[in-house]
Amino acid sequence: MPVAIYPGSFDPLTNGHLSLIQRGLKMFDRLIVAIAVNPKKTPLFSLEERKQLIREACQDSRVEVDSFQGLLVQYAQRRQVNVLIRGLRAVSDFEFEFQLANMNRKLEPDIETVFMMTGEDYFYISSQLVREVASLGGDVTGLVPANVHAKLQEKFASSVPKP
Repeated sequence: MPVAIYPGSFDPLTNGHLSLIQRGLKMFDRLIVAIAVNPKKTPLFSLEERKQLIREACQDSRVEVDSFQGLLVQYAQRRQVNVLIRGLRAVSDFEFEFQLANMNRKLEPDIETVFMMTGEDYFYISSQLVREVASLGGDVTGLVPANVHAKLQEKFASSVPKP
């Protein structure tokens, strides 16, 4: 049963992420959405909030939501998965992702990375941009799942600048 890992911070989950998850399920029987925990970063949403938001938005039994710290290849080895899915939005993503994929292959030669182009409707969306727009009171409807939109509004309700 082929399984792939789709790693990321998912802070927050966007419709671009969801698109890749849905498309990944056409290629793999199961997908592990693995939230990377980086102690050097302060996320908007806690790990548990991100897990819950992803579970609510991806109600497919073939999607497992998990988290990991440290090297992705070590996590993949522990999970006995040798395929990683990475999304590419623009040419600018390619260079970084290419370096990352080759480093992962150097660390663990059995790990393969599958690059998927983000759909044309979502190529400009990033979690960072969504957070920034939402924090300034901008409308992110259509950029994130409804549950994430509601949680963003909740998070920024008291900090949105008044006109």
